[in-house]
Amino acid sequence: MTEKTRVAILGASGYTGAELVRFLVHHPKVSIVALSANRKAGQTMGSVFPHLAPYDLPVLTSIDEVDFAGVDFVFCALPHGTTQALVRSLLEGPHGGRLRIADLSADFRLTDAADYETWYGHPHQAPELQEEAVYGLVERNRQAIRSARLVAVPGCYPTSALLPLWPLLEAGVVEADPLIVDSKSGASGGGRDPKEGMLHCEVSEGVYAYGIGSHRHGPEIDQELSLAAGRPVRVTFTPHLMPMNRGILSTIYARLKDGVCMADARKVLEDRYRDEAFVHVVPEGTLVHTRHVRGSNLALIGLHEDRTPGRVIVTCVEDNLVKGASGQAIQNMNVMLGFEETTGIAQAPMFP
Repeated sequence: MTEKTRVAILGASGYTGAELVRFLVHHPKVSIVALSANRKAGQTMGSVFPHLAPYDLPVLTSIDEVDFAGVDFVFCALPHGTTQALVRSLLEGPHGGRLRIADLSADFRLTDAADYETWYGHPHQAPELQEEAVYGLVERNRQAIRSARLVAVPGCYPTSALLPLWPLLEAGVVEADPLIVDSKSGASGGGRDPKEGMLHCEVSEGVYAYGIGSHRHGPEIDQELSLAAGRPVRVTFTPHLMPMNRGILSTIYARLKDGVCMADARKVLEDRYRDEAFVHVVPEGTLVHTRHVRGSNLALIGLHEDRTPGRVIVTCVEDNLVKGASGQAIQNMNVMLGFEETTGIAQAPMFP
């Protein structure tokens, strides 16, 4: 038998940690050898997440108790700001020569240290790694990801905006200004820690916008779209919280360039994603829905002609915990380690 890759999941008691475990217990090429959750150290994964109780999993420990000598690949599912020093110590430590890391936080997504300090409120603690980290949008950066030792897994909102927009900007079929991204997410995007704004009575039976003009995913979207367009791009991005557990719907408004029609925009996206396993452009007239991707690593893209000539409305749906986080992280791992990209994450969506 081929020896399996030994995986550690740091921050296993959060939603993204649990999703990593849910997929990886069926991944034929990896073995979960360490699970950390500092506040729940000593507990079993099954006691924290009963849906994972049937599986033979390591007991939760503190990060300090993880023996990285017995680990090949690390998933960091830790809060923003907590990963930088840890990743540097791992990669500069005695096992750094062979460790590969996928970080699900925002700590390495922004390539400019000044931008990071502006948006996250403190200096970056590992700026040299911030420059080295590869942005883990696999459909765009697959070649660079193959040889990366550190991948910054994209944010959930940016994934739903970038998948439709970067091919359109790169092909020059839409204007870089204005671009409006209106996104709606389920409550799991706020994490598992208790928060007043996430109480059932605060979320249920309503919807509201938050982080208006100031959400941290805005500069992440700008950064990647600027690379695609070959010029600075600043989107108008507004997230909304929906009374549902999981899922993201992004509705994007753009202006077609002179001489470009809807058929041209559709062809760009269909050609770009024709051979991709996890991104699909739906037929003309089809409406995408978050329930169509629930529990899967799929993203669905729809295009619609606005009633105002020359404008296009693009919609994209994904599961924020899968393609927007843990599934995409495993997709990155598969590419980094030379596995078939769909291994362990090819599950069909749950419907209804």
